[in-house]
Amino acid sequence: MKSIDPETLSVKENYKFLTGSIIPRPIAFVSTLSMEGVLNAAPFSYFNALTSNPPLIAISIGRKDGVQKDTSRNAETLGEFVVHIPDETYIEAVNTTAANLGPDESEVDLAKLTAVDSVKVKVPGIAESRIRMECVVEQILPLGGTADKPATDLLIGKVVHYHIADELYNEGKIDAEKLRPVGRLAGTNYVKLGKTFSLDRPE
Repeated sequence: MKSIDPETLSVKENYKFLTGSIIPRPIAFVSTLSMEGVLNAAPFSYFNALTSNPPLIAISIGRKDGVQKDTSRNAETLGEFVVHIPDETYIEAVNTTAANLGPDESEVDLAKLTAVDSVKVKVPGIAESRIRMECVVEQILPLGGTADKPATDLLIGKVVHYHIADELYNEGKIDAEKLRPVGRLAGTNYVKLGKTFSLDRPE
């Protein structure tokens, strides 16, 4: 077994080890609204739930040379965003939104996705998504890099409203097989929901 000190590696090498080892990763497809009213959307795979009391989720959004991405900047300015769970039915459109557009261009328009009004936040959601969560910003933490040039923003959001497609909802639970979620692997690779199994927790 190889024994490697991460401090001897480049940022790119550390990235490859992390994204190749921590798999599959759930994807947050996040929509935000700029001050000019441009609807931004982008996928992020450094994403997970933090707690259910209150319902908090976290998304790590990398910066470029210390500069915030549209998603972080918009969420910080408006204090709101919407997280969608990508599935097989529209994953190619989600991938399209990863294009490097300017802040005055909408990835939603580029991907030909459909904006839909939210209930409790100003930021529209994406109609093609069968699960979406309206969120308010709980905290944004700059992490890594240096004090004047952080490497990433940890966006922590509190879920204030859920939207779940009827066909996925079953007695208060979500049917994962019907959702057909898509996870992220390393490089350009993704994974579909495969064989599932259950294990009873020990007493």
